[in-house]
Amino acid sequence: MKILGISSRIVHPEFGKGVVTNVTSKHYWVTFIENGLETIDIDSEFEVIEAAEDDVDTVSFFDVESSLVEILKKYSDVSEVVHIADKWKGGKLILEPGDTALQSKEIPIDSFFHKITMVRDRLRVMEQKINSSNLEEQDKIDLQQYITRCYGSLTTFNVLFKLKDQQFKGQSSK
Repeated sequence: MKILGISSRIVHPEFGKGVVTNVTSKHYWVTFIENGLETIDIDSEFEVIEAAEDDVDTVSFFDVESSLVEILKKYSDVSEVVHIADKWKGGKLILEPGDTALQSKEIPIDSFFHKITMVRDRLRVMEQKINSSNLEEQDKIDLQQYITRCYGSLTTFNVLFKLKDQQFKGQSSK
């Protein structure tokens, strides 16, 4: 039995038409039109529509996915994964108004944490855009100081972060 190369097209009795996106010693990784990515045994039953040679200079699905993730990180406002501290997982934030006649509000702490990290990420993007802008140096400095003060105002929420290096840092006294 000849091993198919990446980009071979097949028809599988259960999953339908697909394209081989990666090959291991025992499996094909196939992206099927109607069923997405599936792993099938090399010796399983399927019909070959078009076989690609396995000695062609090809790139695996994993390599493509890894490259795409790196590109997205580089050119979007998405930053690293930020985890909430273990003690807060599944918790809730309770807001109680001073007026006891009014109802309190409960918010899942994970949702609140996500919003806080989004504010942080957007401040970072704003900082980058200011630094690369055509503004006068003094204007850049002034805007940077406002951003630093915003970070300082958000340090109250550092208790939520699992990793210290991902926390907010305000203006240092150095």
